[in-house]
Amino acid sequence: MGCIQSTAQDIAAMEKKPGNVNEVVVFVPGLRIPKGTDFGKLLHASLSASMVEHLSALRTRIVVMATEEGPTVAKIKRKAATQHGGSTLPDLLLALEDYLPVLLGLAKFGNQLNDLVEFSWINQEDDEKETVLSNAWYEVLSILHMMAMISLLQANSLLIPRAPADGHQPKVSEENKKTAIGMLLKAAGYLDYGVRYILTRIPYEVKMKLPTDLQEGVLQAISLQALGQGVELQLGMAIDCPKATLAVKRRLACEKVKYWRQAQYCISNLRLANGWGLKHLLVIKWKYAEAKAAAYYYHGLILDEGSEENAQAKAVACFHAAEQFLKESKTACINFCLAAPVTRVPPVWGAMKYLSEKIPRDASSKSLTNGSVQKLLEGVPKLPDFPVALKPDEYEMPPIDPSWTIKVGMGCSSTTSSADQSRDGMFNTLQLQEVENQRTTLSVA
Repeated sequence: MGCIQSTAQDIAAMEKKPGNVNEVVVFVPGLRIPKGTDFGKLLHASLSASMVEHLSALRTRIVVMATEEGPTVAKIKRKAATQHGGSTLPDLLLALEDYLPVLLGLAKFGNQLNDLVEFSWINQEDDEKETVLSNAWYEVLSILHMMAMISLLQANSLLIPRAPADGHQPKVSEENKKTAIGMLLKAAGYLDYGVRYILTRIPYEVKMKLPTDLQEGVLQAISLQALGQGVELQLGMAIDCPKATLAVKRRLACEKVKYWRQAQYCISNLRLANGWGLKHLLVIKWKYAEAKAAAYYYHGLILDEGSEENAQAKAVACFHAAEQFLKESKTACINFCLAAPVTRVPPVWGAMKYLSEKIPRDASSKSLTNGSVQKLLEGVPKLPDFPVALKPDEYEMPPIDPSWTIKVGMGCSSTTSSADQSRDGMFNTLQLQEVENQRTTLSVA
């Protein structure tokens, strides 16, 4: 992973940019920051005072913690490394997990409550910096998105090479790599669940107002990017493993190409021209080029050992294609790092450190015979098509908080009419049915 070291001109250009300059290994579009919501004003006639207070306290806790983390990755200060990748991110994730079961009750119990509250979030990849929507499923999707971004931030912190105590070159431990893969799969799982089960619950007229951050294509692209970087870590570990065969390495490299190609397709028709959106496009271009460089290199090595007609000529074509994609990836890496918000050019390590040395050497060592030149002119051999093996974690939505079965419909007044009591009794019966249906649906999913 990583790219070439920056030139003096590149470093000078970065130093002219204001703000913190952070190092990015795993791209994170940025935390979407929630703004405060007055549940009491909007729900006082529908929920008990204790339920309103409970909802308000849980969400306010998230607002405060998310604001402290910073509205963008560029503003998040680099903290001392911990096992989990940061000192406050696990606490924020826990706060989100505490809020979600209570929020689900608001989303599940019909239109009587679902559209009463206006939820406001600050966006990153959209020209409109704030999106306010009166739909509880929008809030659920926003929570899942934040949980995914936290996992990506943790993975990024784990994968930043750090200098060991013995003074040797900065490196990433095997333990951190394995933990980071788990974080990447978890992030992909949150986003995959959001696309398949939450986005589909949002009405069309609300869906059309969603910010770019929560568009289906962006959510799918980030999920695929997480899987692609997980495969890249697996490839790096395979390169370090003497028992790993060329066939295994080629397959991993080709799978990585498929993830990044799919990610590029997902956002190809979206409006991502400025700011974080442009940086998102550039990171996909960078990592897709790296993936193709690795895949063509290993495909070339296997072809070079083959006995079929023109095998060596095809191998040479693959080596030179790998060299061209490697150069393209280095340029794309610099462009990504210079795009606002500016980030440091990461050191080359892992799979790309090995390939950055091997690809130019092997490409230059292969003589171009007349047959090889002709094969180069005809085009690069097609890469093998392997089914992808790495899948998102299967996320399961928590059950609705049990407090909904006794508190919804009571209102904030202790005095109720017989009609109100009859209505509340009927509503509580529906609640119990909804909770049971929810648990059944989730167990099937």
